[in-house]
Formats: sequence, structure tokens, C-alpha cells
Amino acid sequence: MPATEHPRYARYVALGDSQTEGLGDGDDTTGLRGFADRLAEHLAGHNPGLCYANLAVRGRVAEEVRAQQLAPALALRPDLATVVAGFNDLLRPRFDADESAGHLEAMFAALTAEGARVATLTFPDPARIAPLARPLGPRVTALNRRIREAARRHGVTVAEAAHHPVVTDSRLWSPDRLHAGPLGHQRIAAALAHALELPGADDSWTHPLPPPVHPAPTGWQAATAELRWAAAFLAPWLVRRLRGQSSGAGRTAKRPQLLPVLDAA
Repeated sequence: MPATEHPRYARYVALGDSQTEGLGDGDDTTGLRGFADRLAEHLAGHNPGLCYANLAVRGRVAEEVRAQQLAPALALRPDLATVVAGFNDLLRPRFDADESAGHLEAMFAALTAEGARVATLTFPDPARIAPLARPLGPRVTALNRRIREAARRHGVTVAEAAHHPVVTDSRLWSPDRLHAGPLGHQRIAAALAHALELPGADDSWTHPLPPPVHPAPTGWQAATAELRWAAAFLAPWLVRRLRGQSSGAGRTAKRPQLLPVLDAA
């Protein structure tokens, strides 16, 4: 294939949890956009007629993504798929990196065996976003390592979001610090486009944002901000976990069928 020629895609299917569904980029009233919609729009600019399905549902762990989304994804015969899951696993008390990565690898294997090109990404250290999340750091490192190993075995493209300082800039995240905001979803889409070597993609997604207008809080102001975050977002999340509730209970995929990308947003 000549250096200037790129693969053509006709069917893109996204599998995953809340990040792929698009939480933090829009809302349930106006509609969620998210990195998968944004990547589909980029793809459509160079692949006329591209159709796109998004099977992601918030709250799903990797095992649930595999059990509930893999078979429907294969039935859609994608030539490109993104698989982004595992972060919800990190938040569970009984996290097992090998088990979570095993479910991801099973999806990598099944999709690539059917001829799809598959892309995924690594996760940033949450302690650089929310200091109270520092205990999750070793879990993130372990899962990222296994994602890279599984991807290597199956020829899966990895967008290395974990490596670049900009990904933990608070301006890329929604107030809950668990989901990317609009700018964050834009950067994730750009990272995947760059990793996939899509036309028009480059490494600008790794560049730092301009200096903030207002400096980050320090001292007691920073501590107060952490306490407010914990009360507004962390505590409700912990209550749901103790009750065995999921944010995705009763929800289904927002875009279960392949449709032209013009209908994505």
C-alpha cells in the first residue's frame, strides 16, 4: 500500500462503558456526544457512507461489556471497532487485573479474528486528577500493562493516553473527575485517530493547554475543593456500590444499529 494510501472503513462499532457512551459530553436531555461519536465524525470525513453503532452502556465492567456487547458487535461485522473498558473494574473492591484484562483480550481476539481493526487506550493515573484516588494508582498501572500485552498479541492499536501530562489537566474532565468533559472527549477521539494513523490526525492532542486564567487552588482552598468533590460525587458513588446499584441499571445502548454518521450526534 502506498505511504499516502489509508485503509477505508465502512462500519465502525464502539464497545465500552460510560466514556464510550459519552458521559460528560452533553447530557441525557440534549443527547450525549463523546469520543466515539467524535471519532466517527472524523472517520466519515474520509470514508463517505460510513455507518456507526455505539453499544456502550454506563456502569458496565469489562466482563459485562464482553457478555452483553461482543456478540451484537460481531453481528454488525465491523471493519473498525474500539474497545474501551476496565475503568469501572478498577473501582471495585475485588479488582483483579488479570481477570479484567482477560475479558478485554477475549474481545480483541474475537473482533480481530473476524477481520476488524481494533483500537483501545490506556488510562491515566486518577491520583493526578483527584488526589483522594491515589490508592487506585497501582491498579491502573497493572491494568495498563496487561492491556498493552493483550493488544500486542492481537495486533490491536493502543492510544497511549497514560503517557501524556495533558490528559490529567482538570480542564479536560467533567466535575465528577471520573468522566471526560467535552474537551477531554475531543482529545480522546484525536488520540485514537492519531494512533490509527487516520488522515488529518496528528499528535496535537498531546500538547498542553494554554496556562489557566486562574491558578489552581492550594492549601486550605484545595482541601476544601477535595471535600466538596467527595461529598458531591464520591459519597453518592460509594452508596450505590454498597447498595449494589449501577448507574446503567435498565439502560440499553444509545445506538445499537449501524446508521450513517450524519445521524450520530
